[in-house]
Amino acid sequence: MVYLVFGAGLLALFFGGEFLVRGAVGIARRYHVPPLVIGLTIVGFGTSMPELLVSLQAALAGTPAIAVGNVLGSNIANILLILGLSSLIAPVGMRLGDLPRDFAVMIGATLLLWALMWGGLLTRVEGFLLLAGLVAYLALCLRDKAEPEPEGAHVPPLLQSLLAALGGLATLMLGAKFLVSSATEIARDYGISEAVIGLTIVAVGTSLPELATSLVAAFRRQADIAVGNILGSNIFNILGILGATAAVTPVPIDPRFVGLDMGLVLAASIALLALAAAAGRIGRRAGGGLLIAYGSYLALMG
Repeated sequence: MVYLVFGAGLLALFFGGEFLVRGAVGIARRYHVPPLVIGLTIVGFGTSMPELLVSLQAALAGTPAIAVGNVLGSNIANILLILGLSSLIAPVGMRLGDLPRDFAVMIGATLLLWALMWGGLLTRVEGFLLLAGLVAYLALCLRDKAEPEPEGAHVPPLLQSLLAALGGLATLMLGAKFLVSSATEIARDYGISEAVIGLTIVAVGTSLPELATSLVAAFRRQADIAVGNILGSNIFNILGILGATAAVTPVPIDPRFVGLDMGLVLAASIALLALAAAAGRIGRRAGGGLLIAYGSYLALMG
């Protein structure tokens, strides 16, 4: 039965990602919003809902290390694992000229969080500060407009696109839940330690919606959605999730996060910026390098 649940989770992720991308592109075309902006906002933030739920529940349950580790681990996986895998399917274009604001916000939010962590506690005031940064970023994003559709081009009805996006997002959530629970049970049956389960299955589990959405976007040659999904998700994870969590309850910071984990979050972000500036894309070779870096990180953590 657990293997059937595992398979159902995989199918739900695939179809959920397909519908979410289709709906997001339809909304973008209807309102003349660039697909990149939709990826940065609706798709990027929507696929981060599992991280938000996990982090809030963890902080309220008195396990703040899970709340913080969930966000940092997801941001690392988003760049190294998800964009690495997506680029193996098809090179992922990301010209720096199209993304200077978004890279600046992602790296700036990372540096701000790292600075706040040195105090050993994310306070409510700092949480509201992070949330204010998210509101300002959203306001900037929504000012962007795309060129109108060519005359006679077929644009899906708004309701159809909204239902596709919301249905896809709900399916992604359900698929991620099925996959994490079944994979954890399978891992335990094979005697894999709780530490390794938490580091791999559970940590990556909340990033499965981003993974499914980016892979589907890569298959459909919607690079703007794939890149926007990752940048938007990373920004939302820091400013939105940790901001909301700290605003609800102060979050103690485990000293280990201030070292290697935050260092890798920043290094991965800067590596992505370097690829955008130097090559304007993530090719298959660069994607392989990202995957090797992620595997090395997991080996070091194990």
